[in-house]
Amino acid sequence: MSDTITATPQTPAEIRDWLAQRVGYYLERPAADIDGSVPLTQYGLDSVYAFALCGDIEDTLDLPVDPTLVWDVDTVDALSAHLAELIAAR
Repeated sequence: MSDTITATPQTPAEIRDWLAQRVGYYLERPAADIDGSVPLTQYGLDSVYAFALCGDIEDTLDLPVDPTLVWDVDTVDALSAHLAELIAAR
């Protein structure tokens, strides 16, 4: 699994794919195994990785986010839509 980020995702689909890759990286699973409608806690994403994912979001998407975002918006699909709205609003 790669930790490389090649381009900044912009569309909801790109953000969703990027998030699935990041979640898969942290959980050591292929991104294709990450169902966007399943709560991340069901995959075993813990607080350390959730915090790291928030850092990835800030670094890659240049969006400040609360460290609890991943718990508040807890699926890849919902998180993708939320982040796309934030990007569009700036």
